Amino acid sequence: MEGINEEILRCKPWIMSAIKEGGDTHNFIDIVDGIVSGHMQLWPGKDGCAVTEIVIYPNRKVLHVFLAGGKLEQITNMHDDAVKWGKQQGCDSMSLSGRPGWKKILGDKGWKQIQIVLAKEF
Repeated sequence: MEGINEEILRCKPWIMSAIKEGGDTHNFIDIVDGIVSGHMQLWPGKDGCAVTEIVIYPNRKVLHVFLAGGKLEQITNMHDDAVKWGKQQGCDSMSLSGRPGWKKILGDKGWKQIQIVLAKEF
């Protein structure tokens, strides 16, 4: 467990940046708790990281990427490993919440836009 805690702390700047850009739906402690409990998965790299969670719907099991930060190449290089791991967990697809630019970046890897998310603060 000590190794994962060190990795979480090393990745904290990227996680914090992604939280801010992603609408502040979580705080850092929420992410730490999710990773430590096994509900979320940390994908650490030398120059970036991603955080995923498995979402179980009535008709599908999906590996959902909801936080990513750091160098773009580092994050996209994790793609094939995440797909492989997701399949091993019984997932039949992946989803991603992020900025619109991800559509272009991941298009050549077979990703397509299936919906949009809008938000209104009140």
